[in-house]
Amino acid sequence: MNRRGQNTGHGDSENDAHNQFEVMFPPRTFSHRRKASLVMAEDARHPDEETACFVHCLIAGEGLTPAKIANVRVPKDKSKLKADIVSNNSAISDIAVEEEEEVDVGDKENERRSISPQSEVESRHLTKKQLSDMAWNVRNLSKKLDNIRIRLNVKTVFLVTKAGDESVVSSTREVTRWLLSKDRGTQYVLYVENKLQVDPEFDYHRLLEEDPSTKDRLKFWDTKLASEQAHLFDLVITLGGDGTVLYTSWLFQHVVPPVLSFSLGSLGFLTKFDFNHYKDILESAIKDGVLVSLRLRFECTIMRSNPHRRETPAIKKQRDLVEELIGDETEGTLSHRPDGVAHILNDIVVDRGPNPTMSSIELFGGDEHFTTLQADGVCIATPTGSTAYNMAAGGSLSHPDNPVILITAICAHTLSFRPIILPDTVVLRVGVPYDARTSSWASFDGRQRVELLPGDYVTVSASRYPFANILPHYGERGDDWMRSLSKTLNWNTRQRQKSMQ
Repeated sequence: MNRRGQNTGHGDSENDAHNQFEVMFPPRTFSHRRKASLVMAEDARHPDEETACFVHCLIAGEGLTPAKIANVRVPKDKSKLKADIVSNNSAISDIAVEEEEEVDVGDKENERRSISPQSEVESRHLTKKQLSDMAWNVRNLSKKLDNIRIRLNVKTVFLVTKAGDESVVSSTREVTRWLLSKDRGTQYVLYVENKLQVDPEFDYHRLLEEDPSTKDRLKFWDTKLASEQAHLFDLVITLGGDGTVLYTSWLFQHVVPPVLSFSLGSLGFLTKFDFNHYKDILESAIKDGVLVSLRLRFECTIMRSNPHRRETPAIKKQRDLVEELIGDETEGTLSHRPDGVAHILNDIVVDRGPNPTMSSIELFGGDEHFTTLQADGVCIATPTGSTAYNMAAGGSLSHPDNPVILITAICAHTLSFRPIILPDTVVLRVGVPYDARTSSWASFDGRQRVELLPGDYVTVSASRYPFANILPHYGERGDDWMRSLSKTLNWNTRQRQKSMQ
């Protein structure tokens, strides 16, 4: 495309030539996906269309084109969108809710992608451009949500209680009675954990005696229901500490309904609401709307090494993980296969586990080999997890709105390995070299501890399913995080220096 600049002299062809410039748009190409990270297409897709989560309706409406971010589109079937947008100010100038017709955003893009030669076998993870666009869209949507309240059309509530704490059971019963009371204008359906059905402190049968109408509205959930039918729930309420919020994130591995967390634990980075005022808080949240923060989560895929034919332990040690992941590819079978996916809110830790010696860990970023780390392990944290294991290992603190990935070594065998911070568009891979003396172990938000044998690795990238965290209405965005640092960590607390006399 040529563009001619303006000239002060008329008819000056020489100046015309100098004031011309050409903008070249290279043809769109599809990023090459290595065989080590390919899976069958039907295994890589999730039934997002079945959800009624307002956050993901908005994200899905953004499409993959950053130019379309000016308008937030929602499905034509408004019954699936269980939320209204209510402005905190006089008007919403930066978000226009439009009704889609038959064509969604980026149809030409989707049509072009449908004829891609990689349509039969694709990566479990997004390509670099798709990942960048997705992260960009989520960040922009999060910024737009800063200035608006979302009025939730709450019908079904999911209640999570701090596990193993009997003192919280009575509070759970109190909230249950209040929500299911006939005094509420709406007949809510409430799901509580199935173990409470036989808990004497919760006293399920006494609740039915007090109000028989609650029998059809008080139901019980298990982990399978939460993971497979997240679209049933309009609001999640947690009673406990930050660990209860992390457990909630673990329950909802894909879509996360908006989460309102009451503080009944020992930490307060994620639990923003005082339980003593739960009635007023819940009434205000349902009637007046809520502020929502989209917290970055990681999508972690465990990749297992596929053995070659007639492979012996000696031959396996001759294989090179670096060559398999970033070197020239050879024809043949896939070098690795997926073995599970986890979406985490805090961190993934790869360490030596029960082994007495330190781990040897290969660290990759994109198509580059960063380094071979010899240490007790490595912590890869989200901004939310920066105040957890990452901080204890000497990593930096990061505001949860920062779109970054924090990498911190755990007791590294060299003083030169310093914590680093990378953008959330980078795809990390953490693996165990084939010639490692021992295996390593990976844990995801402190759960599901998995052994990584030599040749195995874990892929870490920004998740397309952020954590929808409900915030208090007071103060400016970010004040609560600094307040938590001061209250929980006594951050930079010291006796004030005396003035000069």
